This record gives sequence, C-alpha cells and structure tokens, in this order.
Amino acid sequence: MSAPEEVYEAILDETSQLLVGNEDAIEALTIALLTNGHVLLEGVPGVAKTTIANLFAHAANLDYQRIQMTPDVLPADITGTHIYRENLGEFELQRGPVFSNVVLADEINRATPKTQSALLEAMEEGQVTIEGETLKLPYPFMVVATQNPIEYEGTFNLPEAQRDRFQFKVVVDLPERADEREILERFDRSPSLKPSDISNVIDDADIGKARQVVTGVHVDDKVFDYILDLVGATRTHAAVDFGASPRASLAFLRAGKAAAAIRGRDYVIPDDVKRLAPIIMSHRLVLGTEADISGRDPREVVEEVVDTVPTPEVGLDESTTTSVAGDDD
Repeated sequence: MSAPEEVYEAILDETSQLLVGNEDAIEALTIALLTNGHVLLEGVPGVAKTTIANLFAHAANLDYQRIQMTPDVLPADITGTHIYRENLGEFELQRGPVFSNVVLADEINRATPKTQSALLEAMEEGQVTIEGETLKLPYPFMVVATQNPIEYEGTFNLPEAQRDRFQFKVVVDLPERADEREILERFDRSPSLKPSDISNVIDDADIGKARQVVTGVHVDDKVFDYILDLVGATRTHAAVDFGASPRASLAFLRAGKAAAAIRGRDYVIPDDVKRLAPIIMSHRLVLGTEADISGRDPREVVEEVVDTVPTPEVGLDESTTTSVAGDDD
C-alpha cells in the first residue's frame, strides 16, 4: 500500500468500527500525518475527541501517548528531565511522553500558558531541548490537542503563536440523532470493544511512500494565487485585527496536495483549497474588539472570505493526468 487514498481509506474503514461519523476529523488527521502537521480538536465534553485521536493512532500503527493537561502539569512533565540515579551516581535522562509518534495533549487549554508553550519547539522543529541537550523526536511525529470551548470554566485561551502552529482546528460537534442511535446500538452489541481492539492497517513504509506521492502533486499558478487571495483577504477584513499568517498559506499548499492525493488526483483544484479554508484559517484569526464583543465567530468570517474571493478556473484535463498511486508492495 503506497497510494495516499489507500492509506486514508484503510484508516477510515478501521476507525469506523468504533467511530460513528467524524469522517472530517479522520481526514484532517490523515492529511496532517502525510504533511507533518498538527491538529487541534475542539468540542464540548463527551463528543469523542480523545477517542478519535486514540483510534487514529491505533489504526495507523503509531506509538501513542496521552497527556492529561491540568493547571499543575509542568513543562518537564511533557518533555522529560534528568533524574539522579543514586545507585549509578549520575543523572539519567527520563524522556517525557512527547517522545511518541502521536502525542495527545488532552484538554490543552486547561494547562497554563507556560506549559502549553513547552510543545512549541516540538511542533515546529521536531525536537526538544532538555536542560541544554537537544533531542530529536520520533518519525513520524504529530501533536493532537483537544480543547473545550473557551467559555468553559477553568480554561486558558491558547496563545496566538501556538494556535498558528496547528495546521488544522477541527470542531467536533454533537452527533445527529441517527448517529447517536447508531452509537447506542453498537455499544449494546459490543460493550467491551475498545480502541486497542482495532487492527494496525498501515505501517511506517506506507506513510513514507504516501508522503512522497503527496510531495509530487502539481499545483497550478492559479491555485497559488487563490491561496494568497484567501489568506490576504483575512488581513483586510473589517472584523479582523490580525489575519492569517504565512503559515496558513503553507498549510493550504501542503494540505491541498494531500487532499488531492487522497482523492486519487495528482493535481490540486480550487475546491480542495476551499474545503480546507475553515479548518486552516478560523483558529488563526484575531477578531477586533467590536466583532469579539458582538459574538462573531471566526468561522463566519472565513465563510465570508471564501464567498467573496473569486474561485479561479483551472483548466486541467483529468484524462491527461496520471494516477497518484505508487507501486503496491
């Protein structure tokens, strides 16, 4: 298995054994995995944010560690520290949970800003520095953070610098009635089924090959301009004090390639970019005081931007393109 669409479909099929709905979250996690991205999952308690991350890591055969973020969690609890071993007469490095393929920072906005910032170097550089020693993190590496909406008591809003390092913010909504009924029926049939019971459907080689395919996906000049137009429009919007940064543009480029690849295309179309706009830009916008007081949602602003910016026509003929699938092993 090496084609990105095969990787995505395998993960989606396997996680669907326990997960009802939330295909958008699995797609975002898969794209992040294929593009060195990180994902923020936001939703009220009880909507399976932690389960989504756990299932994804198991299906993708990735080492997984969960950190329950609380106000008393310290940076060293995440990265690690040197412990004195009396029997050896020396200090020994005790690595923290950040040394995993998938690190779940559960309820990240319940930790203090100082502790939240401990993830910054790891997310940006793929390494951490512990008492002056710089250590590489495993490959692949991604942070999946969950948070409750900021109006919940006991939460600290993520700093702008850290929000910007998340490729996506995916809002996990309450399930529809039909989906919730399916959840009940599945639990009634298999009450003991848990994330560790699902199979590992891909491996490191699959991820590496799929990443190579994504890198080769073509981006037309008109799509480059469309990305820049969308991001630029957030910077001049009347309701926004600070628009999306250049990291948003890079996120569009990388994620757009992966979004095309998991749909079997070797080129990006404007609709790939348009579909990604809400989860790439909404968490990066800082609204002005008036918009904030009036309760405007950044997602509404992103929708306005997408509706306002003209969508280009990219004249690629699908019949002349090649498949993104690589050679199967």
